Amino acid sequence: MSSVEAPAPPAAAVLRAEHVTKEFGGLVAVDDVSMDVPQYSIVSLIGPNGAGKTTLFNVLTGLYRPTQGRILLGERDITRARADVITASGVARTFQNIRLFGAMTAVENVMIGRNARMRAGLFGSIIRPPWVRREERKTRTLACELLAYVGLRAAVFDQLATQLSYGDQRRVEIARALASEPKVLLLDEPTAGMNPLESQALADFLRKVRHELKLAILLIEHDMKVVMGVSERVTVLDYGRKIAEGAPAEVRAHPRVIEAYLGKQE
Repeated sequence: MSSVEAPAPPAAAVLRAEHVTKEFGGLVAVDDVSMDVPQYSIVSLIGPNGAGKTTLFNVLTGLYRPTQGRILLGERDITRARADVITASGVARTFQNIRLFGAMTAVENVMIGRNARMRAGLFGSIIRPPWVRREERKTRTLACELLAYVGLRAAVFDQLATQLSYGDQRRVEIARALASEPKVLLLDEPTAGMNPLESQALADFLRKVRHELKLAILLIEHDMKVVMGVSERVTVLDYGRKIAEGAPAEVRAHPRVIEAYLGKQE
């Protein structure tokens, strides 16, 4: 009998796109794209500007309905689900352009992200019986814990979001996404505007989040050092179509990827 161990089976996909197309009038922004995000993995989605990356994110999170194809969260078809239902089901995201509530504090922004897990509805929020007030206190405590977890200083927890530095706003946005207890976290250009040291710190943080919170991460990222250093799998889009997919080293050497980024060499 051979002593060689059989290879481990591939991890099940926590999020899957199957032949997804998204059209806007006559423009095909995403063209027949299929991809998996395995459980507990870090996957990067890359491509030149205008390749369709953010449009695909918007389809995966319910902001857009696909023209064709379907989206699966585990075994559940979420293709036609509303964005809030998808969030409650375990998909959270950040945005390329930070979308915090400027008139709210850092803590309040994170508390908003907890809404999908709170019991109080509109009636409870108006009447505010004791159990609602207890839930609010618990939610605030959790929000503070998440802000500390993402590296925000306690001194700025109660500052308005507009008063925070760009890097701190990014941290608040990630904490808000984590507040919904996602199974998969989608990050749209999380290192945008960061210097190399900040980008490396974020890459280290993503590994920590994946390991400690047991979730999968899908990120759109232009910093190739981050992509190649943190990803187990990379998917490449160009003009809305998937042109390559695989391990970072394989993708980096793929002729079509080189052509998409550098242009065709004569």
